Amino acid sequence: MNVFWLLRMKRWAQNPPSWKRIKMVVVILLIIFLIFGFERLFGWPEWLTVDRGVRR
Repeated sequence: MNVFWLLRMKRWAQNPPSWKRIKMVVVILLIIFLIFGFERLFGWPEWLTVDRGVRR
């Protein structure tokens, strides 16, 4: 493990994030997982697919 990460963990342990920030991160992760699950369940929409184009 890099010394940089050890110092970062020490700083985080001394000054943990607020509950508001933790809630925000959890909400963002839930949104990401919902979008991922929707995409896996229903597939990628055709209108979001980029056309490869035809080479001449």
